[in-house]
Amino acid sequence: MIRSLRWKGAAFTVPFQLGFVFLYLLPIGYAVYQSLFRVQQSGLGLGGSTEEFSGLDNYQQGLTDSAFMGSVLRVVLFAVVQIPVMLSVSLVLALFLDAVNARLASRFRILLLVPYMIPGVVAALVWINLYSPDVGPLSPLGEVFGFDWNFFAPSMVWPSIGNLLTWHGIGYNMVILYSALQGVPRELFEAARLDGASERRIALSIKIPYVRGALVLTGMLSVIQMLQIFNEPALFRNVTPQTVSDSFTPIMIIYNQAFTAGNYHYAAALSVLLALILGVASFLFYRLTSKEVD
Repeated sequence: MIRSLRWKGAAFTVPFQLGFVFLYLLPIGYAVYQSLFRVQQSGLGLGGSTEEFSGLDNYQQGLTDSAFMGSVLRVVLFAVVQIPVMLSVSLVLALFLDAVNARLASRFRILLLVPYMIPGVVAALVWINLYSPDVGPLSPLGEVFGFDWNFFAPSMVWPSIGNLLTWHGIGYNMVILYSALQGVPRELFEAARLDGASERRIALSIKIPYVRGALVLTGMLSVIQMLQIFNEPALFRNVTPQTVSDSFTPIMIIYNQAFTAGNYHYAAALSVLLALILGVASFLFYRLTSKEVD
């Protein structure tokens, strides 16, 4: 009977397993297979083309591609600044919601989730129009206070994108952190108050240590998302192509190699390399932060 129940329970996972195999494992395997070949032109490019096995040549080219590795470094440096800022804001908002009554918290929670409910492309278009010196309100508002800022300038494009990503992501991270705060035993707060602890001390000494696991989770998800950033820079490039190049992020390079240059094999190799970089970055982030959680 126990074995029969186990098989029945496992049967519920069959749709997920099939989807995982056909939508994840097979495409990854096909990308790895494609990355081992390259198109060879004959007759000075005037003849036909053939696919030839190249082994790891595409990977070697990707590792020595200054544009690709430079884009990875650019995004990593951006993530080092943007992710802590976004998680800090999300944590502060989660602490605020935890401090107010449940009815008021539910209203603010829905309000703060509205930006996350907006599709990323739509959110980027909205903020591009807000940044626009022609139709947006931010440039005239800056002139009132004596600021002559250009949100599409080379020195401002990353802060502009960072502000957009922070605005779009704080609601999602806030909900995860707020849910973790709800699991903190309430009697700890009462004991701390009886000992004379202030609300600030309770937040720093009890609440934040209890949600370190949730912070690690949201941080790791943010790292994975950040290295795959594409929509925002691509839309910014339509507005300011002189600032945002077609090699601004790794995904933009992969996209251009596949759909502009038609070099699918090299694009597949870059995709595999980026997946490996994501895996290593996530592993290192988890190892470094999980020590503090333990």
